[in-house]
Amino acid sequence: MFRIVEKLSLAATITKYVVEAPFIARKRKAGNFVMLRIDEHGERIPITIADSDPARGTITLIVQAVGKTTRHLSTLSAGDSIRDVVGPLGNPTPIESFGRVVCVGGGVGTAELYPIARALHDAGNEVVTIIGGRTRDLVILEKEMRSCSGRVIVTTDDGSYGRQGIVTDPLREVLEEPAKPGAVYAIGPLPMMKAVSETTRPYGVQTLVSLNTVMVDGTGMCGGCRVTVGGRMKFACVDGPEFDGHQVDFGELMMRNRTYADMEKLSNDRHQCKLQALAAEAR
Repeated sequence: MFRIVEKLSLAATITKYVVEAPFIARKRKAGNFVMLRIDEHGERIPITIADSDPARGTITLIVQAVGKTTRHLSTLSAGDSIRDVVGPLGNPTPIESFGRVVCVGGGVGTAELYPIARALHDAGNEVVTIIGGRTRDLVILEKEMRSCSGRVIVTTDDGSYGRQGIVTDPLREVLEEPAKPGAVYAIGPLPMMKAVSETTRPYGVQTLVSLNTVMVDGTGMCGGCRVTVGGRMKFACVDGPEFDGHQVDFGELMMRNRTYADMEKLSNDRHQCKLQALAAEAR
């Protein structure tokens, strides 16, 4: 059992959990993830490790409640326990000395980008960070990103905070600056990562995208995270999660990612959270 030490709401559907997992905390590197199972009847889901504290023996997970299991997780509180947390899994993110790098995060992808940006900063790179959200409420970890970035640009679709627009607008401006970045790291929804990759392609800038959002079982056994990269089949959970964005077949990937949409909707429709059950019982 893995005890939740802290729980903090970052946005309406996004929650930060600090979980006791001393062995994982000692081994974890930027880009690693864990497989989480809430109870013995639950499904296993992959969650990227946003941070860790080896001295305290904890890892930090930032989760958006979008499906049955993540909504169930949102009902737990500090002091509650999670049945299984297995990791660290996946390949660590390639961290090199590029001189100047751009980190682009969209929505909850910013949580997965943060440890990468910090690792790039610690490796001596000048980090320019661009983070975006649909509205101000969905922009997360701005303070943390500023702690490891020389510059942070925030965009929102509705203009409620920062610049109105999408992350590729300021990215194009940074690519036009005299000091061209040596690499771009992007994590967020698939359409966003595709747009970032197409924006950097004409400039010839190495672009790494994280395909953790397409993973299902996280062990390479289910095949749900198959992706074509440079004409060859890869599995995001064991071959990635980072890949060359210019080589990823995003069209195929987005089509495959819709495979489970009907089942996910059915699971959500059948799901009843503990609070709803208690309210129904009280009535």
